[in-house]
Order: sequence, then C-alpha cells, then structure tokens
Amino acid sequence: MRGRIIQASRTIFTLKDEAGREFGCRIKGKVLKGVEGFYNPLAPGDWVEFENDPVHEGSALITVLETRRSAFTRLNQKGLGVHRSRATQLLAANVDLVVCVTAPASPPFRPRFIDRLLVQGEAAGIPLIIVCNKTDLSEDPDVEERLEDFSRIGYEVLRVSAKTGEGMDGFIAALSGKLSVLAGQSGVGKSSLLNALLPFPVRRVGDVNAKYDRGNHITSSAVLVEFSVPGGKGAVVDTPGVRRLVPGGVAPDQLIQYMREFAPLEGKCSFGLSCSHTKEPGCKIMEAVAAGVIHEDRYESFLRIREELSALPFGKRS
Repeated sequence: MRGRIIQASRTIFTLKDEAGREFGCRIKGKVLKGVEGFYNPLAPGDWVEFENDPVHEGSALITVLETRRSAFTRLNQKGLGVHRSRATQLLAANVDLVVCVTAPASPPFRPRFIDRLLVQGEAAGIPLIIVCNKTDLSEDPDVEERLEDFSRIGYEVLRVSAKTGEGMDGFIAALSGKLSVLAGQSGVGKSSLLNALLPFPVRRVGDVNAKYDRGNHITSSAVLVEFSVPGGKGAVVDTPGVRRLVPGGVAPDQLIQYMREFAPLEGKCSFGLSCSHTKEPGCKIMEAVAAGVIHEDRYESFLRIREELSALPFGKRS
C-alpha cells in the first residue's frame, strides 16, 4: 500500500493512505533505504510504501521510501557533535513552495532571519515567497522598505492578516495546487494562517511573550494538513518556529550562489574567487552595495551567515 507521511518524529510516524485513512506507523526493520544523511529519517510530505503491522492492530510498517523530488532542511545543532551526516534535519519533503512567514511587529520584524530562510530554500531549489502576516498591527516604513527590496530582487511578497482576512485570497491562490511549507520564527502566525484555511482549527495558537517580545514554542512538530476552500485547494506543512537558523548543506564558499543579487557577481572581482568581499579593491560585491544594487542589510547577512558556516566543524571545504 502507498501513503504520505503527515507527521513524524524520529521513530513514530503518522501516514495517510490514498483512501484517506490514517495509520500510526514505524519503520520495518532497522534500516530504510534513502534516509541516509539526515538526522531524522522521514518528514511530512514523504511518500512511502507500507504494510499492516501483524503485531499492533491498526498500525502499519513502512517498507519503502519513494525517491524525494525535493527536501527542505535546516542545520540540526544536536547532530553537530555526532557526525556530519546527522547535521541536517529534514523539515518537509516533496515541497513545491517555501512560504517564509514574517510579521511587521509582535514579534519584531527580522529581515536577516528571512535572508537565512531564503538561502535554505534556494539551496534546495524550491520556489519561495515571503508572506508578511499581522499587517493589521503595524505600517512601519522600515519594514516596507525591506519588503520592497525583497520584491526588487525577485521574490513575491504578500501582505496578509490571518485575523482580519486581508490579503488571504492571494495567499490561497499562491498555495493552491501545491504542497507548501510554512517556515518562520515563533509567533509570526504560521499556525493562524493554517487555521484560516480550515473549517475548524487544528493547530494551537499562542501569544507572543510580552517580556521578551518573541513567540512561545506552541507547535512542537511539523504536520501536513490538506485544505480545500473557495479559491483553491492544496496541502500545507506547518513547521515549529525557530529563533536561530543556520542554513544546512551550504558551504561557506557556496553561499554567494544562493543569494540572488550576489550570484551574478561570483568570480568577477579583481581577485576572482579568492576575494573575501570585505576589503579588496575591485570587489564587485562591495561596489554593488555602494551602488544600492545589494542592500546593506543583505550584505551584512551574507557576512554573518558565511562566518557562522565557516565556524562549523565541517565549514572548511576540502
């Protein structure tokens, strides 16, 4: 039988078969071919073959993982001290669209976190959009300036409010016919956006921590939910919020390839590929920053992400 994983931990999974029935399941045996290189073997969106569990009635055993056409991941901090192959955490599989969810306030707008999500999505080769939720809370000109710059470099930006319904028609249209993954910091409203697509809430929604002005971790595991509403239908993976993101599977000297306005300048500096893009004369990246082709904040993101990647145990390429 064939089914799709809709929720997963490292050892226990929930899948839905092609008839819409749900099963609790585990992997048959000790090894499942195709899961090598990840901290966790399966994630929402994975298609698998399974059989009934002869020991546990109503449960299933996963026997085969179908080849993934895409994988959205993050660096797993727990795996760093274990082995390089376990440092990548699979968040969702077979994804058609990455939705980078942010908010103008409550929690504060953090464009450099968006930069990191964009790098992760670009490295995976998955199309991305930016959704600014909670537009009813603020009209900060600084936020608008950064959102406009994301639009300028080629990203679709949607301004929505799950609370008031503003912009939700465009949000539904963007997700229709796709398996989308909602990613962003805690408190930006990912679960609220998902609940707005459904006839009844399926995800808990938490308040922003007033003391620290950041979201509380309410969503503890990723879950795949199908939706069908006037204007479209599709499936969404809601992921737990994160406060710090280091892109996984990206080497420091590859980073420039995954930042859209940087990539065309790779290797064109006077010092070629050996340019550090910090002090050398004839650096095309620094010239682009001075000319406004690259936003100063994006340049700072580039430097910080590269520094963090270089500091990883396997940050230096051999």
